[in-house]
Amino acid sequence: MSWFAVAKKDFRDAVQSRALWALVTVFVVLSIVSTYAYVEAPALLGSTTAATFGGLLLFTVGLVGLFVPLAAIVVCYKSLAGERELGSIKLLLSLPTTRRRVFVGKVVGRAAVLAFGLGVGLLVGLGVGAALLGDLDAAAALLFVLITLAFAAVYATIVVGISAATGSTSRATTLALGFFVVFELLWDVIPMGILYVLEGFTIPSTMPDWLYPLLQLSPSSAYLSTVVALLPDLADASGTEPTQAGAGVEVAADAAEPFYASPEIGVLVLLAWVLVSLVIGLVLFDGTDL
Repeated sequence: MSWFAVAKKDFRDAVQSRALWALVTVFVVLSIVSTYAYVEAPALLGSTTAATFGGLLLFTVGLVGLFVPLAAIVVCYKSLAGERELGSIKLLLSLPTTRRRVFVGKVVGRAAVLAFGLGVGLLVGLGVGAALLGDLDAAAALLFVLITLAFAAVYATIVVGISAATGSTSRATTLALGFFVVFELLWDVIPMGILYVLEGFTIPSTMPDWLYPLLQLSPSSAYLSTVVALLPDLADASGTEPTQAGAGVEVAADAAEPFYASPEIGVLVLLAWVLVSLVIGLVLFDGTDL
């Protein structure tokens, strides 16, 4: 049994799940509501800055950065831990296949499931936005969707890797939620805490270059930097500067000379998360006693 067959079966089973369609529905509703709010907010608040399609794409990054990690946990935490807990993994491995093929198939299958739900929501939300704004940058929208789906695949890999580390769905849930809390809710504070200690318990007026890549270790922050790096014109179109904020501190990407202090570092961070998750997940799943 090839990894593709495992992925195909995993995707087919997930598509028939009510939980997946509930996630799709939630994201579609959130996309429509947030898009409408972004388009109408300037007029309601009396702002002189008009909403733009480029601004809508950047605004959507925030919604995606919160939705994808939580959706990945819901979709992926049982991928391997659940099968080990039920014992069905032994039946799967009794077929002519290997643990590595099963692991890769689960990663691809769950990434496809997550990308499907996210893709539907993005198409609906951006379509509504284009209709309300009377404007559409098809090339930018396509690249933005591809970057976002890649981000979803990164998170699917992370959570499947976590699921491969344990044979208990409760522990898999705890570990996945712990990852979310540390890297998505608290990570802005951690680098600033390190800086505070290194600077003699004070915050300097100028942020050092090394702080920027440290802030990018959060997958959602790396995702935002990747969008800015690959779509640099979006910031200009939305009337904002391509900066990366963390814990209330802004680091100007165009003012930073080293590569590791530029938005392009986000691409490398996302790739690093995929490689690390694949290696650790494979090693743990390959060496565990089922």
